[in-house]
Amino acid sequence: MTHSDHLEACWQRWRERLEAYLDRLLPAANAPPKKLHAAMRYAAIGAGKRYRAALVYATGTSLGASEESLDAAAGAIELIHAFSLIHDDLPAMDDDDLRRGKPTCHKAFGEATAILAGDALQTIAFEAIAAELVPQIAPARRLQMLHVLARTVGSQGLAGGQAIDLDLVSKTATCETLATMHNMKTGALILAAVQLGALTATDDQEPLQHLVRYAQPLGLAFQVVDDILDGTSDTATLGKTAGVDRALGKPTFLSVLGEGAARQYAEKQGRQAIAALEAVTFDTSLLEALARFTLRRSH
Repeated sequence: MTHSDHLEACWQRWRERLEAYLDRLLPAANAPPKKLHAAMRYAAIGAGKRYRAALVYATGTSLGASEESLDAAAGAIELIHAFSLIHDDLPAMDDDDLRRGKPTCHKAFGEATAILAGDALQTIAFEAIAAELVPQIAPARRLQMLHVLARTVGSQGLAGGQAIDLDLVSKTATCETLATMHNMKTGALILAAVQLGALTATDDQEPLQHLVRYAQPLGLAFQVVDDILDGTSDTATLGKTAGVDRALGKPTFLSVLGEGAARQYAEKQGRQAIAALEAVTFDTSLLEALARFTLRRSH
């Protein structure tokens, strides 16, 4: 079995674990307030590649954690991702109508309910890590995990990156500006996924440092490929509106660099991510396969 085949087999199992976990974690759709809970489940369950959850599971299991112990971290990172997508799609942000192959949350439930759903998903992400009773995770490590998640969401992470995004215009954008912005958005969440997976297993600083050096270029590679796909693929394949950045006049790695140079830039980041794993002693085959998937994905 190739590393790619092994990853796909694991990934399918991780998706099933995650969906079952989120189904248990989130309030039932018919629990009051019903519309809010229905919107939360609509946005968070049963959709998406679960790429960030896969990073949690791959990192944690590589360091010896059980899949069961990683459910809370994987669920938390996917809830933060779902919250960020709800808010990114709002009329005041990117104003998009399609996400993960279906109407965006505010199109399905109304703008006010969508805002509240995003808020509530964010808080449940913290609850999942704070309240999950997994004996293997020491209280000090659990506190570190909450700190990682808080920094990821705040003004030095998702919120700050989105603020930069709102002010960015094509005529002044550079590759360095885009890298800074996306390190705070896409990159921050991918880094957090790796950190949460690692912290579920250990607080040993040596592997954590190498994993940070793996995750940072990986997050940038993911975003560059995302920009290329947004400008060159179609809506049906992507599951979201293709070409939306171009239509809004927003700069991307594709518009700033051109397709050839953007692909080279992504490849360079991917090589840096894989190279960061060379010094570690644990099995990195799943993490390497995820890096290669990042560069080759089609949606």
